[in-house]
Amino acid sequence: MLASSTVENYLKAIYLGSSALPQPDRLLPMGQLASRLGVAPGTATTMVKTLAESGLVEYEPYTGVALTPAGQKLAAMVVRRHRVVEMFLVQVMGYGWDEVHEEAEQLEHVVSDRLIDCMDEMLGRPEVDPHGDPIPNAEGVEKPQAVQSLLTCPLNTRVTITRVVDQDKGFLRFIESHDLKPGESIEVENRDAAADSVRVRGRGDRRITIGTRAASKLLVQ
Repeated sequence: MLASSTVENYLKAIYLGSSALPQPDRLLPMGQLASRLGVAPGTATTMVKTLAESGLVEYEPYTGVALTPAGQKLAAMVVRRHRVVEMFLVQVMGYGWDEVHEEAEQLEHVVSDRLIDCMDEMLGRPEVDPHGDPIPNAEGVEKPQAVQSLLTCPLNTRVTITRVVDQDKGFLRFIESHDLKPGESIEVENRDAAADSVRVRGRGDRRITIGTRAASKLLVQ
């Protein structure tokens, strides 16, 4: 099977969805895959069956889907192209970090791996993209990240924001306006389950209270 943009989108969605599964879960539920792609469950199932016939995924009816080694490699290359392009647009082209996701969504399907490797070399082989997402290397391997979210990290302990797991423009602008981008040093002072809130002390002892949903999207070391 030729890796069309549709095939690449499915493989990437399985790759990203599987990475968020709790251990030891291996199969991404079909409902989650359909939701990620914005398609009907029946449409996702039909495509996954085709991918399974091509040896790119393992499909278990009524349970879920997982990438085969061949599918994993292809998916990692799509993710690599996407994240290198994002970094290039920010570092070289002067784009804002909230502007690059949609551009990279288009370019990831058309740029060659040779061009990506040249861009990667020009950038100094970064390990993460502007949002802190790990960039797979040329062999499709990501460097493991030992991270926690603002919901699980220790209280009153200095941590560094390393990753923002949401590409929504409005959310990224909110994060930037409150000095919560990757690289910022912060402390979580309080978590209030009843109020659904997390209080953070950041740069210059600036304090901000955010919701737990937003806090779950900020990963730290």
